[in-house]
Amino acid sequence: MGLLECSQYLRSIQLKKNDIESFSKYPFCLPAIEKLSSLEFHPKVTFIVGENGSGKSTILEAIATAYGFNPEGGTINFNFSSMDTHSELYKYIKLVKGVKKPKNGFFLRAESFYNLATNIDELERERPGLVSSYGGQSLHKQSHGESFFAVFMNRFGSNGLYILDEPEAALSPSRQMSMLTRINELIKLGSQFIIATHSPIIMAYPESTIYEIKEKIEVVAYEETENYQIMKSFINNRSRMLDILMEGNH
Repeated sequence: MGLLECSQYLRSIQLKKNDIESFSKYPFCLPAIEKLSSLEFHPKVTFIVGENGSGKSTILEAIATAYGFNPEGGTINFNFSSMDTHSELYKYIKLVKGVKKPKNGFFLRAESFYNLATNIDELERERPGLVSSYGGQSLHKQSHGESFFAVFMNRFGSNGLYILDEPEAALSPSRQMSMLTRINELIKLGSQFIIATHSPIIMAYPESTIYEIKEKIEVVAYEETENYQIMKSFINNRSRMLDILMEGNH
């Protein structure tokens, strides 16, 4: 085992297929999960990419929940639940952890960020001073993008395991670039990231593994991802692409 592998907090997951009664029910009926056996994580950054509905957020949620994070986001210590909508997949995930335990950790997901911000405000009333670790201002008193970025910049620290679900949903392209800088800073401070994303900017981080979900989950190069290829084709051939897309409206 190399030095990087020794320092990572989550090495891999395995799907306990023998414990699953039926693959006809959600989420086990998703092709990506039905064909999943294991995923190995990069010591620095692992990306999970794929089309809407492919199962990437479901897999990420299961990883986070199996590790002990609140399904709606937050640290290990968050236990709020506004809607119990997470899948049962986490019960069938075996985590293969590293030798070291993270000192910090956070599950950040765009989908339930409003609920997380509300819970932080409630905890602030019980324990004044909590908001200071999120930038000193209520997340509800900032725009969605500003509050999302404030958590990322202020709450994330060294030696942490950070699981992010579609962080680009709240961030402008320039903020996504700033996010890359911060990810790199935190990795140098001993952190590990697992990220589900559609963003060609975020998934450009060089020291990473990219898993793309189509009919199954496969490791791909950055330039081979469908998100990169579509974005490149659109930007380089905008007029032609728009003609094709608008043909049905003539």
